[in-house]
Amino acid sequence: MVDFAKIKTWSARDRVNLVNVDGLLIPGQDTPTWDAEGFGVLCGCVQNARAASRPVIFSMGAHVIKSGLSRYLIALMKDGFITHLAGNGACSIHDFELAYLGGTSEHVPTAIEDGSFGMWEETGAWMNEAIQKGAVKGLGYGESLGVYIDDNPDRFPHKDICVAYQAYKLGVPATYHIALGTDIIHQHPTVDFGAIGVTSGVDFKKLCKSVMDLEGGVFMNFGSAVIGPEVFLKALSIARNLGHMTENIVTANFDLRASMGGDVDYYYRPLKNIVSRPVSKGGKGWHFSGDHKETIPALYNKIGENS
Repeated sequence: MVDFAKIKTWSARDRVNLVNVDGLLIPGQDTPTWDAEGFGVLCGCVQNARAASRPVIFSMGAHVIKSGLSRYLIALMKDGFITHLAGNGACSIHDFELAYLGGTSEHVPTAIEDGSFGMWEETGAWMNEAIQKGAVKGLGYGESLGVYIDDNPDRFPHKDICVAYQAYKLGVPATYHIALGTDIIHQHPTVDFGAIGVTSGVDFKKLCKSVMDLEGGVFMNFGSAVIGPEVFLKALSIARNLGHMTENIVTANFDLRASMGGDVDYYYRPLKNIVSRPVSKGGKGWHFSGDHKETIPALYNKIGENS
């Protein structure tokens, strides 16, 4: 086997970042013109769900964070419109790096050439430390990060815009669903895959609990092409297997591909596992295409009307 102890790392503080805290969007200062058929109805469903104390689960890929939308997610949680936040490992990493470094997202095409891609000491060491400490305490992956930041505030000068940390402080479940070997912290000499599996497993059970209560609620996926759709479908199957009513649910997938050009192949997991399969017994599913920088501000503005 490969000896990870021999892997060389570098300080992220010397790295050029493509995304910085100065570029994060601010709720209320954007006037997006994006719209789509059914979008207004969906926003009404979100409002109605929260008025009836039903859950609104927000699933996402990492591009949401890289698009500078952290403050929007935090505002939606503070306003009560997101009751559960779910993401993949990359979401947690970009969010964590913004919190301590004020920047994230390296230039992968050049970094992969010399083996420096992802080999960042602070990111790997601190996140793995947080996860390992959380595993000992029986915490989930997301809560482990929140607790770690809370315990080490001096390391995180930008924790006010950290989605995982703010979710922890607000009591909103922030769960991260990990595929081993896909994240840069899995390359680090101190990685403990057992701890990652334990904490992500706890988070999956938390997501299952939220999905069990989804009757009359809303599940939205922003840009996650694999992890989000697959995890949601399994959680939904568990909920129904255990006898929980989950027929009158609303789902929506916000796709990024069409807004970036190219052919759109609708036979892919987000459409099947979020928009079609979950509502086969009732409810309604939508599929939207648009840039996250337009769709999330539009969602924030729309559901905030008359609330």
